[in-house]
Amino acid sequence: MKLISTTRRQLLEGAALATIAGFATRRAHAQDAPRRLIVAADSEPRNLNPAMVASNGVFFVSSKIVEPLAEASYDGQNGLAPRLALSWSGSDDGLSATFKLRGGVTWHDGKPFTSADVAFSAMQIWKPLQNLGRIVFKDLESVETPDETTAIFRFSKPTPFQLVRNALPALTSVVPKHIYENGDIAENPANAAPIGTGPFKFGEHKPGEYYRLVRNENYWQKDQPKLDEILYRVLPDRAAAANAIEADEIQLAAFSAVPLADLDRISKIEGIAVVTTGYEALTYQLIVEINHRRKELADLKVRRAIAHAIDRDYVVRTIFLGHATASTGPVPRNDTQFYTSDVPSYPYDVARANALLDEAGYRRDTNGRRFSLRLLPAPYFNETKQFGDYLRQALAEIGIDAQLVSNDAAAHQKAVYTDHDFDLAIAPPVFRGDPAISTTILVRSGTPDGVPFSNQGGYVNSELDNLIDRAAVTLDEQARIALYQEFQRKVVDDLPFINVVEWTFITVSRWSVKNVSNNPRWAVSNWADTSVQT
Repeated sequence: MKLISTTRRQLLEGAALATIAGFATRRAHAQDAPRRLIVAADSEPRNLNPAMVASNGVFFVSSKIVEPLAEASYDGQNGLAPRLALSWSGSDDGLSATFKLRGGVTWHDGKPFTSADVAFSAMQIWKPLQNLGRIVFKDLESVETPDETTAIFRFSKPTPFQLVRNALPALTSVVPKHIYENGDIAENPANAAPIGTGPFKFGEHKPGEYYRLVRNENYWQKDQPKLDEILYRVLPDRAAAANAIEADEIQLAAFSAVPLADLDRISKIEGIAVVTTGYEALTYQLIVEINHRRKELADLKVRRAIAHAIDRDYVVRTIFLGHATASTGPVPRNDTQFYTSDVPSYPYDVARANALLDEAGYRRDTNGRRFSLRLLPAPYFNETKQFGDYLRQALAEIGIDAQLVSNDAAAHQKAVYTDHDFDLAIAPPVFRGDPAISTTILVRSGTPDGVPFSNQGGYVNSELDNLIDRAAVTLDEQARIALYQEFQRKVVDDLPFINVVEWTFITVSRWSVKNVSNNPRWAVSNWADTSVQT
């Protein structure tokens, strides 16, 4: 790879100079060397605008360039730390939220950041275009900007401030109005080369090789960032990422870029740390999506039979090698606000599963088969693909013949979320600290075709729709939590989809990298205080 040869050439040049000029020159050269962090990246998002595409694949690179109003924090009030907003408050009637913004901030092109940028991002991008903002900000009517550092959000219906607060880290990335106000936002070149206020500027993207971010010398936080460059080496092969960090060709591999099977071995290597924190606000959930248009799958007894056929403990042990937890429902256990264990359960019980299928009228034929279906595992992680193989075998145990259909990411999303051309699919949605952010969309009826990680199985339950709608306008936090706990019970009882396990990722880093995983969204935060010890 060209990047590596360039790096090695620089090192050789440095060594030659040191030989000629002696220790003093060698020391000076080390002091002048760029403070560069080289990171593994397993994908290359086509769109790097986090205001429009709120996803971890986009955030991983763009969060260092484009900043939200607030970031997740281990010790901040309500789990938040200021970024572009210094403070925030909601009105008692739920019809407004006021943000006091940071002054003296400039965009990477030198223009001043003001409340007009927040208003534009909210009204023109988050609400109408963003995959998750279309739900959270659906009742946002206007954003008033009485001065350059104040933005007042006005809602047409009472909107829980608890929800607005929980949405700040993931859904409120602010982009410059002066760059986006003319032309088609979706086609703006800045979507591929973002301009932000963050500690790093976009440098270069060489497809198939790397992204390069460079230091923002005018960052609003003094003495930050601590790095001169971040290089994301594109390494879709996770074994290659493990080899690269062992060889010190990269210093950091986040989002479990190192295969789980290699962790025990690699954790024993001098100079390498395996870090399991820094993802608490990004809990991934392995779920089985169900196409309810299929006659057999519209039968609750069949769905419950499938749930009983899955040995979650086996999945945790053999696919995730212990780095996951069996799910009980649509809210993960680590969410201290909303989680309840008071839900129905479906323990692994093949006999019970077979009995349910018999009761439903799907008896085995002379070949032992009841019916066939198509099973589409999402191609995003090794674990989702491995679970696809496991689920096919588990379904065979109860007489369901599952035919695996493997697609690349684009074809998978089209088949499941646009064409509905599936019977069962395996997906890894993310829970982001509030059921209204990326969880209720898995259940709510009426979701438009083509929205990824949403209810595209045609499931309709007016009782659950009503619960979701009531929670959307309930301002009392405890009452809202109670509604979502009832939501969990009803989802697990009726199984619009099946929760299997939940997991967070693992970071592998060189000891030389400092301030790793110091907030609950660290991998997708701005890394302004991250440094590399030389």
